[in-house]
Amino acid sequence: MKRVLLKLSGEALAGEKKTGFDEVTCMGVANQVKKLTDSGIQVAVVTGGGNFWRGRTSETIDRVKADQIGMLATVMNCIYVSEIFRYAGMRTEVFTPFVCGAFTTLFSKDKAVEALEEGKVVFFAGGTGHPYFSTDTGAVLRAVEIEADAMLLAKAVDGIYDSDPKVNPEAEKYEEISIQEIIDKKLTAVDLTASIMCLENRMPMLVFGLNEENSIVETMKGTFTGTRVTVS
Repeated sequence: MKRVLLKLSGEALAGEKKTGFDEVTCMGVANQVKKLTDSGIQVAVVTGGGNFWRGRTSETIDRVKADQIGMLATVMNCIYVSEIFRYAGMRTEVFTPFVCGAFTTLFSKDKAVEALEEGKVVFFAGGTGHPYFSTDTGAVLRAVEIEADAMLLAKAVDGIYDSDPKVNPEAEKYEEISIQEIIDKKLTAVDLTASIMCLENRMPMLVFGLNEENSIVETMKGTFTGTRVTVS
């Protein structure tokens, strides 16, 4: 694979603290991504915002405003993680679908692909820029736009299960499953809109636990222990 999009769970970035950032976890991610870029792989990154905000659980805040807060949480995450990546020796650029002053670059496919081909790790913050779309959907959209070969989903959970493993200790993990099965079985690994976009655009996914040792590099080697999501 020449170009991948890495989706980082905000919750996973927080490590055991479950909120904010865990610098050791973020440095671990940076060191792994540097190995990929050093080998010539182009990497784009999307982060979730769950380490700061889960607006959909609020019963008091308007959904549109809650989603807007969530978009800003992802901007904070991307700026932070991109700086950790720079400390680890990579060049980075953060793109958003809306103007954020001098903090980020306004997204366009051409600029993003140009940055990737220059060897930068690009970050896509702010989701789609619209409410009612999750960061999963935003990640698939960007992966399709930049013509990534696959999406890597690094989550707090180490794959896709037939039920929520946090609730059901007997939940069984899939080693491989098709996107169509995920839709048919209404599994919550990624939301329905993101799943349908993957299906329509034939975008394969590799889902694994971020906190598993060296999981990003092992996934790219094909020796990971997560779930492979196929498009056929």
